[in-house]
Amino acid sequence: MTVTNDLERLQRLLDDAGEALSEHFYSASNHVSTLKRRADEESSADGAILQKAMEHIASAITALQFQDMATQLIAHTSQRLRNCADQLARDTFGDDEDGTVVVEIAPLRPNPVTQDEMDAGSIELF
Repeated sequence: MTVTNDLERLQRLLDDAGEALSEHFYSASNHVSTLKRRADEESSADGAILQKAMEHIASAITALQFQDMATQLIAHTSQRLRNCADQLARDTFGDDEDGTVVVEIAPLRPNPVTQDEMDAGSIELF
């Protein structure tokens, strides 16, 4: 049940991050194109359009951080599934003529990622 909950949260993270990336990068690209066109025509830059582009780029960076969190959750879930499979195999089949069955240690923390939705906030680059 815990693994199922992790996978559902993972799906929400990936969906939110992918949608946000597409939306914000597309919007930033449009704003930068408009700024370039105006700069070419008037030899001046429009500060408001530049500010909007920067806001969209900042949102895209936040979305990329959620992609990193999703990657961590995938790795964590894979370790948990592997541990469960190893334990089931050991309990079902026991040791064989090659020796004792080795079961990989389960992750100590129940979940490496606690965030489950995207909100605006400060950005830490990693």
